[in-house]
Amino acid sequence: MRYYIIAGEASGDLHGSNLIKGLIAEDENPVFRIWGGDLMQAAAQKADATEDILVRHYREGAVMGFSDVVAKAGKLIGNIRFCKKDILEWHPDVVILIDYPGFNMKIAEFCHKRGIKVFYYIPPKTWASREGRNSRLRRYTDGIFIVFPFEIPYFQKKGIPFTYKGNPLIDAIDTYKYEKLSDKPYIALLPGSRKGEISRMMPVCMEVCDRLQCNMIIAGAPSRSASDYEPYIGNRKNVRLVFNRTYDILKFADAAIINSGTASLEAALTGTPQVVCWSTSAATYFIATRILRIQRNIKFISLGNLCLDKGVFRELIQDDFNADNVTAEVTRLLEDREYRSAMLEDYAEIRERLGGKGASRAIAKAMKDALLNV
Repeated sequence: MRYYIIAGEASGDLHGSNLIKGLIAEDENPVFRIWGGDLMQAAAQKADATEDILVRHYREGAVMGFSDVVAKAGKLIGNIRFCKKDILEWHPDVVILIDYPGFNMKIAEFCHKRGIKVFYYIPPKTWASREGRNSRLRRYTDGIFIVFPFEIPYFQKKGIPFTYKGNPLIDAIDTYKYEKLSDKPYIALLPGSRKGEISRMMPVCMEVCDRLQCNMIIAGAPSRSASDYEPYIGNRKNVRLVFNRTYDILKFADAAIINSGTASLEAALTGTPQVVCWSTSAATYFIATRILRIQRNIKFISLGNLCLDKGVFRELIQDDFNADNVTAEVTRLLEDREYRSAMLEDYAEIRERLGGKGASRAIAKAMKDALLNV
């Protein structure tokens, strides 16, 4: 079958690559065309290295928040137009959308109106905001595939059919071959994959590093280069920037400072005590809290905390994200044994709720069966 898969971020690239591996295992003759990243491209090329697989790399369209959307509006519109044209010319059996709702919801509507099947893998987080998208999910998709247990009662209540086969991160974490990067104790820093995230996280975290006089290893995002981090690192000898080793960095760290996102769940699954930090522009924060009313709908922004509906680890958001608070929380993570132990116990429960191994292949099989109407 011909699979056209669209992911717009690093996390989508990870999940997309594992899904592609599952589709290869379930389909004898899969053909792929993708919007994604290096991981998806490498996985798809194992099915057919001669095919022109990668249409656009996700770094060409990644945006962060309302202000970034406005700044890049022209480019995004151009990408959407090109994507529609490319889909029509390629004639896929199904278009699989992975997260990235601002772009992918438009593609879902376009495909539906032209009789092209649409599967949404990791659909928009309508349980947090913009519930109006639920009607479009019903209307424009032929199946949604969720990956978090707390989404089950939500979509049941909304009357939206879904498939849940567990969370694919467990396979990614458990099959990874870990290697130590340092014999010295260190703090892991995962400042995000977008320039806006990095520019907000790095100055504060470098101040924290100076105050604690600790070693720190920064997990460089695959879509970024050293030049995105080096101006903030300066001449610090105790700070190291490493690319393509995020799981190694997390696994052996004494604690982690993490920008909210998939990385916070990865830290929970690797067993790394963490504090989640997030801030954005005043305009984006205003929209998130007032117009989208996120704070009214959910208590937490981190996936690990959402899985248990409790504060497993602390979230320092917007004004609370400052050097004083981060320093105090990291110190507690390092020195308070009871605090660390309680967090690790909750991590075990998070893992249990996410289900067992084999989620990516199970999802791939469910998609193939749906296409064959089995």
